[in-house]
Amino acid sequence: MADFTSNTIRKAGAWSDALSSCVLTYDDRFLRRKVIKTSANQTLLVDLAHTTSLDHGDAFELSDGQFVEVIAAEEPLLQLTGDLVQLAWHIGNRHTPCQIEPERLLIQDDPVIGHMLEHLGAKITQVNEPFTPEGGAYGHGRTHSHEHVHTAHDH
Repeated sequence: MADFTSNTIRKAGAWSDALSSCVLTYDDRFLRRKVIKTSANQTLLVDLAHTTSLDHGDAFELSDGQFVEVIAAEEPLLQLTGDLVQLAWHIGNRHTPCQIEPERLLIQDDPVIGHMLEHLGAKITQVNEPFTPEGGAYGHGRTHSHEHVHTAHDH
């Protein structure tokens, strides 16, 4: 049995005063129902109505109204420098999550994608950092879903 239960997410800036926190990787921040550990080594049953993509600074609202903050975990990434426009195009063309910064791009450590980008002239450095890639084109977080909610996009 879990110490806490959450059925609600509050976005960063829409809550305050965390009871605890949980450190989650990018992949772990995409969930619907899961038991996770808090920084205080307590268990939290997350049971959301829909699969949700969480960002660093979001929070799980507990059944008693308290909050558990979501912290983006450090994870193995590839730091890319070079022609960022060209590299970003190829990364996006493969629907690969990408953190875009003025002087570099960050992607998950994928040897196949890394090898392809090296052939395009990317300088690649392995780093361990929190990963907070850009959201999808329609503002729904992850880019690998093809669900369109409240858009004018038709097939």
